[in-house]
Amino acid sequence: MLIKNELNSLIGKFRNLDKLADKFLNTERWNSNVSLMILDAAITSVGVNYFQVVIPKVKAFEKDFIKTGKVTCLSSLADFKYKEAFYIWKNTRSWQVAKEIAQYLSILSDNDKEALRLWAKNSSLSNWKTDPIGKIKGVGLITYQYLRMMGGIDTVMPDKIVKRVINEILIKTGEIPIYDDMKFIEKIEKIANKTGYRPVELCFMTWFFNNPEKICEMP
Repeated sequence: MLIKNELNSLIGKFRNLDKLADKFLNTERWNSNVSLMILDAAITSVGVNYFQVVIPKVKAFEKDFIKTGKVTCLSSLADFKYKEAFYIWKNTRSWQVAKEIAQYLSILSDNDKEALRLWAKNSSLSNWKTDPIGKIKGVGLITYQYLRMMGGIDTVMPDKIVKRVINEILIKTGEIPIYDDMKFIEKIEKIANKTGYRPVELCFMTWFFNNPEKICEMP
């Protein structure tokens, strides 16, 4: 299979790709703090640079609000008066997205990690627009998939980087590129099934395609 040979040659360049995938699927990012995972997704949703903007902002929130005990769980994030943190991040939409996600998840379980994983387990790609989190204003398909991945679902985000790299590989191996988001996700999951790689690994391979060393910087 041409595409498997191509993926083998590419993925062999990435160290710790499997460990990063495990961290996502075990809901262990940001030291297993779900509030930080949600804030990460909410800031990422507005399309800013992940390493230059998202990570520093989330780390600053962690330092000033998580480690100080001002935000202790999802329910406290849901009640958080985010203007207190405008010096970190001023985008109101991001804060509203984070608060509404936290509000919904907090009713599922008193255990934050269990709440995210329970939601993810019961979520689906086909019904994403009617999902309680999918219906939140500001949560698009990419953010929805990102949250599902952090909740333990082995899938992929159809963002522009993932689509560009994967479609280049498809073209190179004689296959037809796919631009529709839903069909693209389904295609990646089929490729993963046939090649033995996990969808999350294929996703991360594209994110770090030009900078494999940055995998170690991913919280």
